Amino acid sequence: MTGKKEKNRIFDLWPDQYDRWFRTPIGALVKKFEKELLLDLLRPGQGEIILDAGCGTGVFTLDLLSFGPHIIGLDISLPMLRRAGEKARRYPFEIVLGNISNLPFRENSFDRVVSVTAMEFIEDGKGAVKELFRVTKRGGCVVVATLNSLSPWASRRKEEAKKGHTLFDKAIFRSPDELRLLAPVDGVTKTAIHFQKEDALRAAAEIEREGRERGLNTGAFLAGRWEKL
Repeated sequence: MTGKKEKNRIFDLWPDQYDRWFRTPIGALVKKFEKELLLDLLRPGQGEIILDAGCGTGVFTLDLLSFGPHIIGLDISLPMLRRAGEKARRYPFEIVLGNISNLPFRENSFDRVVSVTAMEFIEDGKGAVKELFRVTKRGGCVVVATLNSLSPWASRRKEEAKKGHTLFDKAIFRSPDELRLLAPVDGVTKTAIHFQKEDALRAAAEIEREGRERGLNTGAFLAGRWEKL
């Protein structure tokens, strides 16, 4: 129990730093391409009920809400949840303090379920994805995005962890094949963010275009999509 509380406190310290990164020029470009891939896979619709599992500070919340769904944002960090709630206070958005591995919802509760960059911090990935499927309605979809182990971004995070970066100390990075195997049904995976943090903005945009055209599976942002039969 103590270990879980300490883990939660790590996330509690990150709302400002997390949001500040996405306001930098390269961070804004990263968000742009990540958002495009998420929307392509999730396809949120008017009036749908969507679970954002591990929503953090709601980085993508307003993007999803712009399509008219009702979103439940769940996270283990109350400070992050509160930040998400502030951003989306004028929209149909509710926050719930909880754990992806033990979701406080009934079966078949949501039209769509999405989880972005939370699976890195869950050792039992299969168990967590099973929970996401459990609360998804039949005919609905589950979308999970994580940091791709095949990307240099993951290698950099591992080096940061060795230097004492507590957030990535026990992070688990998965490949496209490993992500697909977490789900009980076949699905598809795509990647984005083929450029590096140090690349100039114009060069980064061109690298991203080339990566997409070539269908590379080494982009830092790895997303999988499955339909619940």
